[in-house]
Amino acid sequence: MASGISANKLELLQIADAVAREKGIEMDIVLSAMADAIQKAAKARYGQENDIRVDIDPKTGETKLLRVVTVVELVENDDTEISLAIAQRDNPDAQLGDEVIDELPPVEFGRIATQAAKQVIVQRVREAERERQYEEFKDRVGEIISGVVKRVEYGNAVLDLGRSEAVVRRDNLIPREVFRPGDRIRAYIQNVRREQRGPQVILSRTDPAFMSKLFMQEVPEIYDGVIEVRAVARDPGSRAKIGVISNDPGIDPVGACVGMRGSRVQAVVNELQGEKVDIIPWSPDPAAFIVNALAPAEVTKVVLDEDVQRIEVVVPDEQLSLAIGRRGQNVRLASQLTGWDIDIMTEAQESERRQTEFTERTALFMEALDVDEMIAQLLASEGFATVEEVAFVPIEEITYIEGFDEETAQEIQDRARDYLDRENEKLDAQRKEMGVADELAGLEGLTPAMLVRLGENDIKSLEDFAGCVTDDLTGWFETVERRRVRQEGILDGFDVSAEEAENMIMAARVEAGWITQEELDQQRAEEAQRAADEAAAAALEEAGETAGAATTAEAQAEAAFSKNTQSVPAEDAETTPSAE
Repeated sequence: MASGISANKLELLQIADAVAREKGIEMDIVLSAMADAIQKAAKARYGQENDIRVDIDPKTGETKLLRVVTVVELVENDDTEISLAIAQRDNPDAQLGDEVIDELPPVEFGRIATQAAKQVIVQRVREAERERQYEEFKDRVGEIISGVVKRVEYGNAVLDLGRSEAVVRRDNLIPREVFRPGDRIRAYIQNVRREQRGPQVILSRTDPAFMSKLFMQEVPEIYDGVIEVRAVARDPGSRAKIGVISNDPGIDPVGACVGMRGSRVQAVVNELQGEKVDIIPWSPDPAAFIVNALAPAEVTKVVLDEDVQRIEVVVPDEQLSLAIGRRGQNVRLASQLTGWDIDIMTEAQESERRQTEFTERTALFMEALDVDEMIAQLLASEGFATVEEVAFVPIEEITYIEGFDEETAQEIQDRARDYLDRENEKLDAQRKEMGVADELAGLEGLTPAMLVRLGENDIKSLEDFAGCVTDDLTGWFETVERRRVRQEGILDGFDVSAEEAENMIMAARVEAGWITQEELDQQRAEEAQRAADEAAAAALEEAGETAGAATTAEAQAEAAFSKNTQSVPAEDAETTPSAE
């Protein structure tokens, strides 16, 4: 059946309006798609070289097919150009460069032309629909949304959001979670991106932020900003830990999140298919926060290494399995929550390690300082760990040891320095043999042992060292299977901080001529100013939040005082920090 562009005008507008409403796009876009389809059919009829345009009146539905040619002095293409002389026959005012527009008769749509036009319209409408979906959801990343499962493809749940589709990929579903078409589920908008095909809205039920948003919905104090969720760690479907802090000293953050008889946390647990939730008081003190995060295990001692964000935790022997958790779950979640690597040992293991270290240090001092076992043990028991410490501490720290006079202390320090000189000579010879440049050896802060380590890692010139970044020297963290894994740096074991490493690298770049000292000083001044500005802004923001929380608490207290309320039974007020 053939149809022409002179077809029922009202019907054309009705079809365009219906498509626009169904797809949730502007009617102008549908009319533009129709115009493109008609243009494609017209070019097939009149020739592809012709400049053919289609004009559809959005009010009346009247459609015009127009052929446009340009006025030129010498015609080279009859399809798109017209001579000035011919143009002036119809319009004496015509000039070079003007466009002459002629209306063409309606074109009949055969079966092939109709199919091609349909494909153009469908493609344009689909593109407009996908653009609308993207614009609608691009600013909603981080929200929780509810949808109905439309279909399940290879384990991925495709949700109907009304006028849009979203997908929860299989790895973003909670383990053992099964959905069927028609099920209504809630999920976290993790990402929105432009795609040529398939859903553009990516949802997740395993993202830690999903749990944070669920608590915000269930706990009014979090929504109001009185309580903050500072960290979340999840083993989806099994267990989770969430760190919270209150901006109002009068409100217990753990109790508020648990709710009366656990009602608030239980609502979150039910949404997450029974995932157990430990609610942890957040603390700015890493040691305190880590101790809290390892609950319910008891911690007797912690040793922090802030340079590499690593902590050793000592627990009673009978608490080891509780601290580690089933298949390491408890310590793994605590590490994710705090951002620190956590090593757990028992009191017996720590005692054995300390005894081993004491024995090793005693043997080191006996050999290096040529002293008897008693003197070596005294040095080790006073906390000296290396020959360097003995050689360069103020002499008073040695004379302070019972039985050591100043002469003995001086002799011990002289022997320590002689030993280090001999060791450094050996290391320097090894450095030269490896081809590590003298100019690199002259860089302040690098010891002979460090230079040998650099040579072993093929860093042998000043330019090689200048090309390093801080992480190359001090190590860095990577996330592997949702765990923070530390990668060792070249200078691990030399107690080099990130700041010291950066200073040495920048000094090498100055020496190598990559940057001048003046430029470096200016850069550091700008960084210091930027850090000061950020600190000042953070202080102002914190002051504002504190004032806001105080005002909120004041208003709540006033409302509670003025309202005649019944007392809550004591058993109803009990809370628990963990939902099983």
